[in-house]
Amino acid sequence: MLIDFFYTLRAAKLPVSVKEYLTLLEALQAQVVGPASDACSMDDFYVLSRLILVKDEKHYDKFDRAFGAYFKGVELLTDFTQEVPLNWLEKILQKELTPEQKAAIEKMGWDELMETLKKRLEEQKERHEGGNKWIGTGGTSPFGNGGYNPQGIRIGGKGGNRSAVKVWDQRAYRDYDDTQELGTRNIKVALRRLRRFAREGSAEELDLDGTIHKTAANAGFLDILMRPERHNNVKVLLLMDVGGTMDDHIARVEELFSAAKAEFKHLEFYYFHNCVYDFMWRNNKRRYAEKFETWDIIRKYNKDYKLIFIGDATMSPYEIVQPGGSVEYNNEEAGAEWLQRLLHAFPKFAWINPEPQGVWEYRQSIAMIQQIVSNRMYPLTLKGLEEAMRMLSK
Repeated sequence: MLIDFFYTLRAAKLPVSVKEYLTLLEALQAQVVGPASDACSMDDFYVLSRLILVKDEKHYDKFDRAFGAYFKGVELLTDFTQEVPLNWLEKILQKELTPEQKAAIEKMGWDELMETLKKRLEEQKERHEGGNKWIGTGGTSPFGNGGYNPQGIRIGGKGGNRSAVKVWDQRAYRDYDDTQELGTRNIKVALRRLRRFAREGSAEELDLDGTIHKTAANAGFLDILMRPERHNNVKVLLLMDVGGTMDDHIARVEELFSAAKAEFKHLEFYYFHNCVYDFMWRNNKRRYAEKFETWDIIRKYNKDYKLIFIGDATMSPYEIVQPGGSVEYNNEEAGAEWLQRLLHAFPKFAWINPEPQGVWEYRQSIAMIQQIVSNRMYPLTLKGLEEAMRMLSK
């Protein structure tokens, strides 16, 4: 029965192996949950199959889509990555219909409904409202929300007439898709790729394997062995761009900063604006009163610190290559000079850019920064952050 489910997962580009599929069948045979055909146990089967078949949280979104496709969900589509733009689903007006008009609206059967939705997704290019055909709001179309149809699919919005035969709403694990922007929780998942643990300090925890080995070697007489606790010994120097165009990215940078503080015991951070010059600061309210000389920062931290820049690299090219090019004060040396000094002082470095990667090639300053950092610039997506952490951990 479930062989087609296995092929559906593979079609969705999920790395599911035959061994994992057989493990799922064994779990069902052992009645860990009820049969998948039993509606009351569908949620249990979903949790069990995801637990066995999905090895990485970033695949949860693809799994949700494929699971819905196999069990007659609304995403039975050839393209498992297609999304409906949010502005198509914003309810602006409410169309009032008479009972006679409501009675005249024809129902679609299940198969026709699914096939028609597939066609609409392939054909529709813009927002529609108050109509009877396209995905939209406030009309009589069977696809959308905020309108009326005796049997349709609600996409987004809140239920009203309760006549939808299927609901296509936001999935619980959408953020784990590695092309999506990040939240604090999945940023932590990505940052863990950089963590390195070492035994430090006095012996404080039980070494279970060592205790078993020594007890066995001691003819069964208990010989307890203790060892130091494991601590994350990665050191991170975080330099964050603030103000100007970075105001558009405040929420995501705050999430990244929060996750980094939680994941790394040895984290030092400073702020700069647009490009690094001869000083930085740690408190934006006292940025001019409490300056930290960039030379002092370079001398203070060892080469074993991982240097991470967070910034959109969007500025006038003069700010990078021209003395006095800063928009705020008359800098004696160009920003590029200070960047080179930092990269020389901390060989393990990366630049995280919150701007969409698609616009990078259209901004001269981004191309210039990319060249300076030897193309170690990564987008603020789960995939981009994981690639940056993997590079830094080498």
